[in-house]
Amino acid sequence: MSKTDKVFTGSIAENYDRYLVPLIFESFAGDMAQRAAGLSPSSVLETAAGSGVVTRALAPRLVPSASYVVTDLNQPMLDQAATRQPADSRISWRKADAQALPFEDAVFDLVCCQFGVMFFPDRQSGYREAKRVLKPGGCFMFNVWDRIEENVFANDVTNALAEVFPNDPPRFLARTPHGYHDTALIRSDLEQAGFSRVAIETRAEQSRASSPRHPAVAYCQGTPLRNEIEARDAEKLEAATDHAASAIANRHGSGQVAAKIQAHVIVAMV
Repeated sequence: MSKTDKVFTGSIAENYDRYLVPLIFESFAGDMAQRAAGLSPSSVLETAAGSGVVTRALAPRLVPSASYVVTDLNQPMLDQAATRQPADSRISWRKADAQALPFEDAVFDLVCCQFGVMFFPDRQSGYREAKRVLKPGGCFMFNVWDRIEENVFANDVTNALAEVFPNDPPRFLARTPHGYHDTALIRSDLEQAGFSRVAIETRAEQSRASSPRHPAVAYCQGTPLRNEIEARDAEKLEAATDHAASAIANRHGSGQVAAKIQAHVIVAMV
C-alpha cells in the first residue's frame, strides 16, 4: 500500500461524501445497519467510519440507552461525518487508529467497520484489537470489496486512466479498495487473530448515477486516486476525470447509468 492510499484530505473528503457515498456505499451501509441492529447491541464501536454513512444508518436503529463510539484515522473524514449526523447524545466522535484502539478490554458488544480493513497496514493487528475490545460473545462485523472486475465503474475508471497515463497507470483502486478480496485469506487472517466463528457472504448491488461524470468524479476526485493522478501531472486532474467519464459513457450510455458492485460481508464472533 502506498503512503498516499490513506490520505483523505482537502476536497477529497467532501467529494467522497457527495459523490462516492451515494454511488457505492449507501446500499451496503443499510445492509450493515440492519444486520448490526438485529444483534441488539448496547455498546457499539465503529472503526474507519469515513464520512459516517453507516453511522447515519445505524444510529436510528439502536436502543435509546445504547452508546455508540465512532472513530476514524482521518480527522477531515470524521469532521465531515459529524456535520452530517443529527444531534444524538448516544454518539461520541474520536480520532483513533483501528490497529491501536484507545479503549479498555471487553467493553463493546459490536465492532463494525465498513470498507475500512483494506486500508489497515497490518490487518491481523486490527483484527486482534477488535477482538480485544469486544465482550465475550461479541461480534466483529465488516465488509470488503470483491475484486475490481466485479465492480464495474471502478474497473472502467482504472482502465481509462491507464490510457491517460500509459507509462505509469494509477492503480490505487485495484491495489487497495479492491486488493483484499480473497475470502480464504480473510478467514485465515481472522482465525489467526483469535476469531473462532467466521461467516462470509458475497453480496451484489447496483451502483446508479445520474450521469457518467458522477462516477468519474467520485473515483478520480473523491478517493486517494486523486493523489496518484496529481502526482503524475497536477494539471491533468480534470482531463483525466473527463476521460474516465467518456469511457463510462461509451460503455453505459450518456444519461443515467448503472453497473454492478460486489462485496463480501464478514461476521466474526468472539
